[in-house]
Amino acid sequence: MNPQFKYRAFISYSHGDESWAKWLHKSLETYRVPKHLVGTETVFGPVPERFAPVFRDRDELATATNLGETLIRALEQSAFQVVICSPAAAKSRWVNEEILTFKRLGRERRIFCLLVAGEPGASAVPETAELECFPSALIYKLDGDGQLTAERSEPIAADARPHKDRRQDVRLKLLAGMLGVGLDELKRREAHRRQRRLMALVSASLAGMVITSALATAAWIARNEAERERGRAEAEAETARQTTRFIVDLFKVSDPSEALGNRITAREILDKGAARIEKELVDQPAIQATLMDTMGTVYTSLGLYGAAIPLMRQSLDKRKALPGDQEAVVAQSLHHLGEALTLNADYAEAGQRLRDALAIQRKLLGDSHPDVARTLTALADVMSFTGEYAKGEPLIREALRIRRSLFGEVHADIAESIGDLGANYGQRGEFKQAETYLREALAMQRKLHVSVHPQLAEAMNNLGWALMGLNQPGQAEPLYRSALEMKRQLLGDAHPELAAGLNNLAFALETRGDYEGAETAYRESLAMNRKLLGNSHPEIAVNLSNLAFVLYAKGDHQVAIEMLRESLEMNRRELGAEHRMVAGDAANLAYWLIDTGAYAESAQLLDESLAIRNKVLGENHPQVASTLTVKANLLLATRRFEEAREAATEARRILAVSLPEEHWQVAMAMNAEGAALAGLGDYQKAEPLLLGSLARLSGSPIPNLAEVGRVRLATLYAAWGKPEQASKYQNN
Repeated sequence: MNPQFKYRAFISYSHGDESWAKWLHKSLETYRVPKHLVGTETVFGPVPERFAPVFRDRDELATATNLGETLIRALEQSAFQVVICSPAAAKSRWVNEEILTFKRLGRERRIFCLLVAGEPGASAVPETAELECFPSALIYKLDGDGQLTAERSEPIAADARPHKDRRQDVRLKLLAGMLGVGLDELKRREAHRRQRRLMALVSASLAGMVITSALATAAWIARNEAERERGRAEAEAETARQTTRFIVDLFKVSDPSEALGNRITAREILDKGAARIEKELVDQPAIQATLMDTMGTVYTSLGLYGAAIPLMRQSLDKRKALPGDQEAVVAQSLHHLGEALTLNADYAEAGQRLRDALAIQRKLLGDSHPDVARTLTALADVMSFTGEYAKGEPLIREALRIRRSLFGEVHADIAESIGDLGANYGQRGEFKQAETYLREALAMQRKLHVSVHPQLAEAMNNLGWALMGLNQPGQAEPLYRSALEMKRQLLGDAHPELAAGLNNLAFALETRGDYEGAETAYRESLAMNRKLLGNSHPEIAVNLSNLAFVLYAKGDHQVAIEMLRESLEMNRRELGAEHRMVAGDAANLAYWLIDTGAYAESAQLLDESLAIRNKVLGENHPQVASTLTVKANLLLATRRFEEAREAATEARRILAVSLPEEHWQVAMAMNAEGAALAGLGDYQKAEPLLLGSLARLSGSPIPNLAEVGRVRLATLYAAWGKPEQASKYQNN
């Protein structure tokens, strides 16, 4: 911290919001900065280990003799100001004066806001003025004499109001801004590890899951009295026998015409079985529940979540209704349902189901059991999908601790947890740390498996993913190739894991600019998945989307657009209308359609994408900003410049607390804002935005984005009457 500052921050608040001030004060001062960030140089100096001390008047003024002098001195000695905003704060003379004093120190850009009640901007309308949460000193800028003007400012705010950001999120947003790091460094990074589960043959999956169910239940039974144990063991044995008989009968085909194609597919067998379970075994609810749970897990492994989840819900309800102590099997159903809900993007319910399973397991099995570690790992997956990586890390570490206490230092489960830890760091954008853990996981897998093994292949894939995050496709490619060859030996010529490996290899080739090689690999993956999964499946939609991007980069724009449209329709059909994959395809397709002049369709797609992302991810997620940036480009194309400026400005606001300033997405939003200002004739403000974003656009994975930036600069200078500058960018 600069020696001139005694305090990291000064909290300004109305005493009606004292409970918030107490929480914020403690929350900031007790926060430990991630070790890898400590000492990093930012625009505010080196990142400290702790964000303390923080000034709050009730704590700091107890011995003061002059309130005014003490406040002014504390403001002068504070690096930042955090204003707790509410209607009470907006009406507070002293909060307003503290803001004015801090602004007059030349630190307007060091003011951060925490919204706890009321509505920003409500004072602009007389009927809602009482709801205003921003003090006037925040709303308006100062002139050269330190007096408020009529020009409005844009306060930087974290929103803790009901149904907005959680307390943990607002704390991290404020800290990210005041430490000078991207929110992704503290919480999340839009880096995605493609997580795929090995899918065995359906018959093996069914039998294996039944055996697992029996073993797990037997472990729980051992905790009860001997007599009850024998009775339950006999019942479980009977369940296993009848389940096995049901499965064997399921695979018998008495009438080949029942098949929908030339051969009976796994999906047909599963659908037939699910229908039979509903009608049969009604008088044996324990066996019926076990089969429903088992069939649901197989549907999940095939990516058929819409079929899996209802079966698992029925299994859970039936197990809860069974007489006697059924906590063990209830926990099993909760765990399986939680995993399926996670993959179906129902994160809130998934987390609750897994926490319920974990509570039962801890009660029955203690805190150091393999099943506890497994559920902790599944719960960490939920945190990963919701971007709450800081919450996921301790779960992974606890699972790792349990597994080390049970299995020693070298074990497949330990390698899995180390790999999960590496993935957690990578998802936060800390790919160097991710690489360290993933190399350790790979080394352990090599000790465990000296030759070909699926876990060894997966460890190679994961390390390749981290190297791609470090922009080292040349190092990732041989790992992807080795993993792919290993899977060919293990799985034959057609398997979902082979298709996933081909996708990984194709992405590395695409990144290296080898579009022909990437197209070949993507097409092989697509053909394989169609053979295995049919013509409509979420994995096939991913194949189509990936291939579309390569074709677009090669100049086959119309073919790419139709392929991405097919991916979008497939995801709508398979995943539902409000899935995040649907939002992503819709935004990408809209971006391409702008260039074709299909503005009406593009607008509809962007409205769809925004609605989904706001609902599923929250209004301040970077993917929301991404859609807003595309919307700004559409509004530019239709010459609605003021609306385009508003959309681009909002995108920049969101990205300012989630991505570093040099990120290409920030540059893309900045460039759109500059183009909007140029369209409005405000060339003076447009020029620095267009110039400042140009260099960073070249780092974008979107082809020709830098060229768009040059065209916009040329257009600006031509309209501004500066032909020499316009010519400079026209010639590049």
